Amino acid sequence: MTLALEGIKVLDLSRTVPGPFCTMVLADMGADVIKVEAPGYQMGMLPDQEKHAAYDYLSRNKRSIALNLKSAEARGIFLKLAGNADVVMEAFRPGVAKRLGVDYDTISQRNPGIVYCSLTGFGQDGPYRDLPGHDPNYTSIGGAVGLTGDQKGNPVIIRAALGDIGSALHAVIGILCALMAREKTGKGQHVDISMTDSVLPFLSVSLLRYFRDSFIPKRGWPSTAINVWKTKDGKFVSTGLIEPYFWERFCRALGRDDLIPHQRAKGEKLREVHAAIREAFLTKTRDEWAQIMKNADTCVSPVLELDEVVNDPQLVSRDMFPRFEHPTEGKVRQLGMPIKLSDTPARFKSFAPLIGQHTDEILRDLGYTEQQIEEFRNAGAIK
Repeated sequence: MTLALEGIKVLDLSRTVPGPFCTMVLADMGADVIKVEAPGYQMGMLPDQEKHAAYDYLSRNKRSIALNLKSAEARGIFLKLAGNADVVMEAFRPGVAKRLGVDYDTISQRNPGIVYCSLTGFGQDGPYRDLPGHDPNYTSIGGAVGLTGDQKGNPVIIRAALGDIGSALHAVIGILCALMAREKTGKGQHVDISMTDSVLPFLSVSLLRYFRDSFIPKRGWPSTAINVWKTKDGKFVSTGLIEPYFWERFCRALGRDDLIPHQRAKGEKLREVHAAIREAFLTKTRDEWAQIMKNADTCVSPVLELDEVVNDPQLVSRDMFPRFEHPTEGKVRQLGMPIKLSDTPARFKSFAPLIGQHTDEILRDLGYTEQQIEEFRNAGAIK
């Protein structure tokens, strides 16, 4: 079976999560992704590299070459690789790729068709471009943390990596758009993705209301329609009761028909309705309420813990946690692919490689002799 991106070659210079997640999607869809790794790089790895590789789904379906890009010989190898590549992914701070001699301008001179994606915290320009950061920083500046608070109105860090994964998916879209554009123009281009920019689409509804009405929602303000409620067993359910008919079904299932007229209650009445719902939910367990509300056909869901998420029947039926047979670890669970294609679906081909596992293979493919490969290794250019 031909995969959607079969024939596309990607060089991945990125580390941590956003860049590797982007290239994981490309690899799952058939691209030949080569991880260009620094010899001895260990960040986030378990002492047992074999076990780490078994569970490192961000690196599955990829090959690995270990290059010391501070070495002139290694840079030469990389530029030779890039000469017939389709995509380069990098996530260095702005300016680092240029200092290493692997930047867009350098590579595009050799390969005008290259699609070169830079994925950084704040983008390639602007007053914050050189600042360090991680997901909590990007979600704070991007406004997501400012919208999320406890009952006292204090902002709360969002543990879901909106900036990291949001930017990874925007990078996938940008790369695919640039590849499509290349079909028309014959030229590649530079794709500039900011993790902070990528948080903003998650605020679409709030931004629309702000642009239209200058409305800024208050953190921690009690909401009757969109909320999380504690149940009798100390667990939680969430409500998303936007439409009036869902609200009406909810009130009837709750046994509080008297609340139906007060979906948009304000002030003291809102607090009364909120208290009534809170007290009602404390009379039954989470799963009891989930079943009651399911039968009522309204928007109430159990709040699942991670061990429940990976065994949820809906997610399991969607093959979101597939198991693959590993030679030493047995059946290994990984994250599935949310993008379901009917004719060219994503495919698992291999577990994550060890650092430099394919160095010799890739160099032979480039035409280097065994003697040259040994000389590179003795010079510290490769592993």
